[in-house]
Amino acid sequence: MKSFLLHAHDEPRFDARLQTALDLTRAFDGHLTVFHAIPMTMIIPTDPWGVTMADVTHQVKENADKFRKRICDRLEGEDVRWDWVSDVGVARSQMVQYAALSDLTIIGADDPGEYEGASQLAGSLALQCRTPVLVSTEGAGGFDPACPVIICWNGSVEASRAVRAATPLLTRASSVTLVQVGEKKPRTPDMLPALSGARYLDRHGIRSEILEVDRDGGKVSTALKNVAKSREAGLIVMGAYGVPRLLQTVFGGVTREMLVAPEVPVLLTH
Repeated sequence: MKSFLLHAHDEPRFDARLQTALDLTRAFDGHLTVFHAIPMTMIIPTDPWGVTMADVTHQVKENADKFRKRICDRLEGEDVRWDWVSDVGVARSQMVQYAALSDLTIIGADDPGEYEGASQLAGSLALQCRTPVLVSTEGAGGFDPACPVIICWNGSVEASRAVRAATPLLTRASSVTLVQVGEKKPRTPDMLPALSGARYLDRHGIRSEILEVDRDGGKVSTALKNVAKSREAGLIVMGAYGVPRLLQTVFGGVTREMLVAPEVPVLLTH
């Protein structure tokens, strides 16, 4: 991993996301591109306060310039290579283009100014391009590459791709656990056993453990989160399941549930 892309947005949670990106870029001696999508708010001409579009445009640009200066001043003091890219428009569509030539894209768990729930931005990036997406947590104090990692394994192609995409990170992890949650539906011939994933990792010099857990009548996502907590995991690796539809993305149930207010960063690959 050498090329990292960070979604920038002027919000209190961004500083934690920035620190995560800096830690990763530094660990891999890479380059960080900070991408800031500047939203343009549309004002109805009959606004009773007499606010014009020109006024709004000026204010938006002024706020964007202040945000850029604050972040760039901080980046100047960091020992990483970086550049800043900004454009006017919707982050979701623009970042798909920029992510195409990135090794890892780092975003927040929520979409700024949108409804609560699983990030639509995460869905667009994970399902519309092949770049792995790291969904950072709200209170992250940074990222430790030597943290324990759990891999959500269900034998699917998406899970296999997630393992391959995360391999550079897994080589630095203090421990790697492939977690397989018991399912009621029978395993199909095209589903690989967890042992196949472990063998792949072993060829890359990564030792791993296979852990099978029961649902106990609960959700798969709950079982996975419980394992992550008990293992003190600093990263969860999983495949992204779903299909893009028009401007919105529909995630599969487990993926969606893992991305709602995550307590541990999640790396997604479709």
